[in-house]
Amino acid sequence: MMNLSLEGKHALVCGSSQGIGKAIAIQLAKQGASITLFARNAEALEKVKAELDGSQGQKHLCLTADFSKPDQVLDVVSQHLSSVNFQYQILINNTGGPAPGPAHLSDSQAFLSAFNQHLINNQNLVQALLPGMKSSNFGRVINVISTSVKQPLPNLGVSNTVRGAVANWAKTLANELGPFDITVNNVLPGATATARLDAIIANKAKKLDKTLEQVTEMEKSIIPLRRFGLPEEFANAVGFLASPAAAYITGTNLPVDGGRTGCL
Repeated sequence: MMNLSLEGKHALVCGSSQGIGKAIAIQLAKQGASITLFARNAEALEKVKAELDGSQGQKHLCLTADFSKPDQVLDVVSQHLSSVNFQYQILINNTGGPAPGPAHLSDSQAFLSAFNQHLINNQNLVQALLPGMKSSNFGRVINVISTSVKQPLPNLGVSNTVRGAVANWAKTLANELGPFDITVNNVLPGATATARLDAIIANKAKKLDKTLEQVTEMEKSIIPLRRFGLPEEFANAVGFLASPAAAYITGTNLPVDGGRTGCL
């Protein structure tokens, strides 16, 4: 039988106040993990915490920080780790994407801010949680990034650049941490039914002078499955990669996009 149980494991889930991050936290809790929710909106996190499964004796927590400030994120996590008597085995790196726009029109500060928000935060969190993963002989680092690491997306110049850096960082870590039974994988969302997708569609409708319905159908038409993904479907993939069943999968980029990405 496939072992998907995360009973006794602790997971730090970033960007978990809404959307994909929230769905991941809910899924990992269903598998038995104790969840620490981490985002900047304390009120939203408390609402998510109330939805988490606790039937296997899990204890769920919340941490707050602004992910545009890596020093603040690291300080919050460092203080937290010094105050608890457990270690983390699972890290979900997930935070909002950079603003759209072509690369050649983006200023250097936009690239630097995105680099800090994504790569630097990821690096700091891995270093903070790595001792616990090593001592547990079990580690899962899962990065929610973008299908742009396989095929750059139009009008997302800063995001395409920084997501690619994260993907190569993750592959390097997978090679380095494999001997410690720590896997590192990237999961790549396609068009997923979240508030962010709603905003993207609204922006595109305004730019193209089309209705929301027209743009929605246009976006669905380029997806082989002809529909948007659900956050829960994305979370299922993450839940599998976090589990003991995925112990021999590392260094991968897994699209969960309904087949939209046009390359292998």
